[in-house]
Amino acid sequence: MRNSERKRLHNRSIKSRLRTLEKGFSKLLTEGKKEDAAKAYVNLSSAYDKAAKSGVVHKAVANRKKSRLALRLAKVK
Repeated sequence: MRNSERKRLHNRSIKSRLRTLEKGFSKLLTEGKKEDAAKAYVNLSSAYDKAAKSGVVHKAVANRKKSRLALRLAKVK
């Protein structure tokens, strides 16, 4: 298997995981479960940092996503 194909599949799986975590976070917010959403945010934030560290997503993209998610979490009462 070519390196590029292997890296593409690896990056794809990481991006898929990020989207899945983000959907779970959004679902918790819509249900009003702030405590659970806060825990999910910590996991999601960590996953974005790891993805940025390995070059799957750009560092600025990860920071922007984390910032916007934190704002959404703060809005929930």
